[in-house]
Amino acid sequence: MMTALATVTGVERHGKRYEIDLSCEQQTSCSSCSSQKSCGTGVVTKAIGNKSLSWHLRTEKSVQVGQVVEIGFPESSLIKSAMAVYLLPLFGLILGALFGHLLFAPLIAGGEGVIILSSALFAAGGVWLAKRVSKPLEDESQRQVTLVRVLGEPIQ
Repeated sequence: MMTALATVTGVERHGKRYEIDLSCEQQTSCSSCSSQKSCGTGVVTKAIGNKSLSWHLRTEKSVQVGQVVEIGFPESSLIKSAMAVYLLPLFGLILGALFGHLLFAPLIAGGEGVIILSSALFAAGGVWLAKRVSKPLEDESQRQVTLVRVLGEPIQ
């Protein structure tokens, strides 16, 4: 199980259960990396900044707005999402190159331009498919978030 720290942004009590809203800033390791000045990822991270993530979950533990909590979620949902986002466009690119080379180029007597165009179109189709597949996986992972423990007030 992967864990992360989050801040409670909203609490609603329903009997013995609490429905809480959580917010967490996505952390990168770029600030502690020795090659951050020459790395493209480090430059992009500095330009864009940290992304804020939010969750909604139900728990029986009493929490208050502003408290820091530790949340957990299974690795399998993260791995499924990563596989969809990275592998579907890659497979689209490879499949497009094969179709372009074996089918489209001989059919219209084209050269490498047809193969490159076919690869790009299939890769774009893979990106579109990855967006469609990753949304339900993201929703599933949000339902699997659990409250591990309440840590207390944030350090000022």
